[in-house]
Amino acid sequence: MKKAFPVYDICALSDHQHEDLLVSRFAPYLQKHQNLSLPHKHTFYHVVFFTQGSGSHSIDFKTFPVKPYQIYFMTPGQVHRWNFEGTADGYIINFSGSFFQSFLLRPDYLDKLPFFTGNVDDEVIDLKAESIPAICQLFEQLLTETAVPNKLGMDLIRALMLQLFILVARQSPAIGQSALPTYNYTLLQSFRKLVDQNFVNLKLPKDYAALLYITPNHLNALCNDMLGISAGEVIRNRVVLEAKRLLVNLELSIATIAAKLNFADNSYFTKFFKKYTGQTPDDFRKNTLNHDNR
Repeated sequence: MKKAFPVYDICALSDHQHEDLLVSRFAPYLQKHQNLSLPHKHTFYHVVFFTQGSGSHSIDFKTFPVKPYQIYFMTPGQVHRWNFEGTADGYIINFSGSFFQSFLLRPDYLDKLPFFTGNVDDEVIDLKAESIPAICQLFEQLLTETAVPNKLGMDLIRALMLQLFILVARQSPAIGQSALPTYNYTLLQSFRKLVDQNFVNLKLPKDYAALLYITPNHLNALCNDMLGISAGEVIRNRVVLEAKRLLVNLELSIATIAAKLNFADNSYFTKFFKKYTGQTPDDFRKNTLNHDNR
């Protein structure tokens, strides 16, 4: 029987907290929402800090080993699932994209942080030992502030979260010694954001180069230098990722997915997907389903 692919908002996961924010210890959160071990999406930003646990965590079909003092950052729309071995604990923060917009003069501030770009490889960080006490203390302060309403409580929560994000961002290799991102880093992030917004209709590097007011050769050199892949591959990878996200939704037919991704027909989509993944869409769907049922 087909089942709807779960997409959760904050209200669906919280009975009593602010509609734009949920802060909790991880063990009781997981106990309450055991169905989150299956593939699902969120409409919100999702931060998890492990203090205990083992097993694996898959984000957009890339699997990472779970271990203590590791922090995960996820952006809205990503597909993920847990597979724990034994007890897992730590802290969790769910917050909406609008949570900071009324607080900061820079509404794109989160996009500039290296772990909120949607690039999976930047989202899992093993914290340095010397930073762990301060980060644990910030999570404890967040739990305290969200437990009891206080004057200016939400502003203090935002300030604590920003302090947490900055402390972790300092450990990211994507951030250099300068407080400001380099021109090339900013340009690359702008390209990735444009791809995320337009990959269904714009499939060629020259289309994005025009939007960025640079030449296709400049864009390709930038991607090769900073990512080790071409601009065309960045675009194709995003199309493949969205195809995978859609394929785990069993209510969508292959033909419907092909149409959503603006392929001329089902056959062309199947050839494209197999060329870049080594599997047909049907095989990917079956293999993913079998993995989830083990």
